[in-house]
Amino acid sequence: MSDTDRTGSGLRRRLSCLAVVGAGLALVAGGFVWLFQDELFHPFGDTRACEGSDTRLPGMISAGGVPLPADASDIHYFTRKGLAQISFLSDQMPDYLHRAGLVPEGEPPLDGENHGSPYALGEDESELPEGLCGPALKGPAWSYQSTGPGPSVDITIERSPITDETFRAPARVLASFDITEEAPSPGR
Repeated sequence: MSDTDRTGSGLRRRLSCLAVVGAGLALVAGGFVWLFQDELFHPFGDTRACEGSDTRLPGMISAGGVPLPADASDIHYFTRKGLAQISFLSDQMPDYLHRAGLVPEGEPPLDGENHGSPYALGEDESELPEGLCGPALKGPAWSYQSTGPGPSVDITIERSPITDETFRAPARVLASFDITEEAPSPGR
């Protein structure tokens, strides 16, 4: 065997070993990216935060000073310049509206004469505010705006497409509020 054959054979062996080592390193790097993808691709490492958010919200989010319902799920938020928009699903919206002071205790939440108003979103339409990620709010919808003292909050909730007297079950909710306002006193 000539020296040229041995050199070519050794070079091929080194290249194949280098390819195996390179593939192994790529596999390990890919595993780390997959393992830590939530921390790498979401602002603040928070899977609820939408891209472009500039402020991290706490683990227990309070919209307008009132904690989200206990059953809130599929939560997404977007923050920009002191304002927050949150999207979530819940079956406990009448209770939440009472706790937020948007509808007095014992009164129906879908009373257009006294509380809230229809939101301009048709039955076959959907809406997602700019910057907010996740599923869109589907029409028909109902809107509430706080008017009393304390932190202000705007709430839009999916209404049942079948009856004008109930919300969807569960209902998608959009809440907008100023995160720079102080939280209310514990009595609210």
